[in-house]
Amino acid sequence: MKNGKRRPTPRIELGRHIVADPEICHGRPTFKGTRIMVWQVLDDVADGRSWDFICNVRWGGRIPLAAVAEAVKLAEEAWLGECEHSARRSVRKSSAPAVA
Repeated sequence: MKNGKRRPTPRIELGRHIVADPEICHGRPTFKGTRIMVWQVLDDVADGRSWDFICNVRWGGRIPLAAVAEAVKLAEEAWLGECEHSARRSVRKSSAPAVA
């Protein structure tokens, strides 16, 4: 600290559509260009609302479907951890299609 001033916490790009900026919503993850918090959209998904409804009706077209997919993927990685997520991904890629 110089002259008793703290350096501002930098904005963190969590993905193509999601950011954590200390200047917006107290640094909670939001969708870029909005004040829509990721937890709000994840709650909508958990409540069974369709992604199309979430994007186009609930949030008025301010977030694209790809942003919802990114939020779900980031939540999955946070929940499972990167090691387990990578292992699951490699199993899916290596599994051969069933032959009749």
